[in-house]
Order: sequence, then C-alpha cells, then structure tokens
Amino acid sequence: MENKKVHVKTGDTVVVLSGKSKGKQGKVLEVSPKEGKVIVEGANMVSRHVKPRKMGQPGGIVKAEGAMYASKVQLVCPKCGKPTRIAHKILDNGQKLRMCKNKSCGEAF
Repeated sequence: MENKKVHVKTGDTVVVLSGKSKGKQGKVLEVSPKEGKVIVEGANMVSRHVKPRKMGQPGGIVKAEGAMYASKVQLVCPKCGKPTRIAHKILDNGQKLRMCKNKSCGEAF
C-alpha cells in the first residue's frame, strides 16, 4: 500500500524541481493524494484536442495544465520566499504548524 500523504496543499506556492517546467513558480490548483500528483498553475502545459460539444461551441487545440508528481515540486516559504522543506511543530493545544527549514528563517506558517 502506498503512502497517501502529499506535502503540499491547494493554494500553496511551489517551485518545480525537474522536467520541462523546471524553475517555474506557481500556485497549486489541485491535489490528488491517491495518485500522489498535483496540478500547478502555469506549469506542465499540455495540448488537448477538444471537440465542440454543443452547437456553436468552438473546438480546437486547448492548452491546459497537466498533473505532475508531488515529489517534483517544493514548497516556497511565504515569509522568506525561498524553496524549502517543511518541518511540523505540534503546539500544546494540539494544533499542527508547518515550519520553514531554512536556517535564516525558521518561521511557522
């Protein structure tokens, strides 16, 4: 059985680590933990050939974001703006915080 956890959430800003979109930053639009994939805004653009479904609706080739493995993206810290791994800190009241692992930052978000 595979691990069904993904280190990013919808709305996080991430940077792409490998592939044709390497170095691009974007917002996570969708997360699929079952497949271990994410869809990042403006990254991994694919061409889809779309048929017109209704009368008067145009068909053609449409560019859209494709899914990529979550291991190919790294979270960008909202405080320092650098790509980082995340640490977890559990507070006394049971709340779980994500923390930046950069030595210069270390902020919770």
